[in-house]
Amino acid sequence: MRPTIEFTEDHELFREAAREFITHEVAAHYPQWEREHMMPRTVWTAAGEAGLLGLAVPEEYGGAGMPDYRYQLVLTQELAAKGCHGFALAVHLQQDLVLPYLLAYGTKEQKQQWLPAMVTGELVTSCAFTEPGAGSDLRACRTTAVREGDEFILNGQKTFIGSGISADAALVLARTETGSTRGGSGSFSLFMVEKSSGYTAGNQLDKLGLRASDTAELFFDNVRIPAQNLVGELGEGLRYVKEQLPQARLAIAAASAVIARTTVEATVSYVKERQVFGSRVADFQNTRFKLVDALMAAETTELYVSRAIDAFNAGALSAAEAAKVKVFASENACRITDTCLQLFGGYAYINEHPVAQAFLAARLLPIFGGTNEVLRDTIGFDLLD
Repeated sequence: MRPTIEFTEDHELFREAAREFITHEVAAHYPQWEREHMMPRTVWTAAGEAGLLGLAVPEEYGGAGMPDYRYQLVLTQELAAKGCHGFALAVHLQQDLVLPYLLAYGTKEQKQQWLPAMVTGELVTSCAFTEPGAGSDLRACRTTAVREGDEFILNGQKTFIGSGISADAALVLARTETGSTRGGSGSFSLFMVEKSSGYTAGNQLDKLGLRASDTAELFFDNVRIPAQNLVGELGEGLRYVKEQLPQARLAIAAASAVIARTTVEATVSYVKERQVFGSRVADFQNTRFKLVDALMAAETTELYVSRAIDAFNAGALSAAEAAKVKVFASENACRITDTCLQLFGGYAYINEHPVAQAFLAARLLPIFGGTNEVLRDTIGFDLLD
């Protein structure tokens, strides 16, 4: 099956480096991480040494200076090929949900303080936007940050925070104006909060899938942080989120396309070998029809994602377009992995099986980064504006 996304020689050289790293440092240990629900910090520093982190970070801060999103796609493809979806998610959380804000709105001093350590893997971060009562609706955020002299005092709770336990710092969305809990867009700000400031992580949340990546609640109880940890301007938090969410949703769409492609390819190989009633599973017309539909859906998804990546690289991926590709790709990934799991039969119902892992990883994607129901509303408003 011919891939529908084109890569240059430089992308393929990067692929070789990523593949070698994943084979030796990730895939061999991944089943143990799944059982322990945690990855060791050493994998982050190893990824940094391999040059796989902070791809878009300028060279002056230790990065590769490669903002072309196809490099990130290559890394996602190679991780998915080995079934390492949890590590792919953890990298995405830092590369696509934290770094863009520091790159776009951070001061030179902030960039010097945090970016080099993120590139080397010495600093692992989490994105703390979601709250028990504020998931896709960020205006319902109740966490507060009150100015007191040269500090802000944070109080509140976040939930479903990827890398919440293992991370050293969190990018936190907080209310910086008093009044209604559903304030306007000027009521919120972003802060980089280091764990050494005193916030605490709750117990590991027992997720349905992606169990190698830790997820937890975060608690802020009179946590004092320096005023210079404010990222960007006071009161501009929601505007910044709106500006940067397209990258997060592109990442989800890209992951969806990769999961769909790798699962279809694995299933094609399997049905050619598996025997039922003296015939290959591939010899049944139902199998061929199901796989043809899955392949067409996977290739269409790749084409859509490829177009979105081109728009992103050109600085032209809008919030509505990112929402559309995320909805389309994530729902296709769910349908495709469900179809392929059925064709594998009972083996794929075992958690350790790669198709089971792909199915569980795909199921998160219509929820993550804004539920598809909320995004359909966003797209609808844009369409009818």
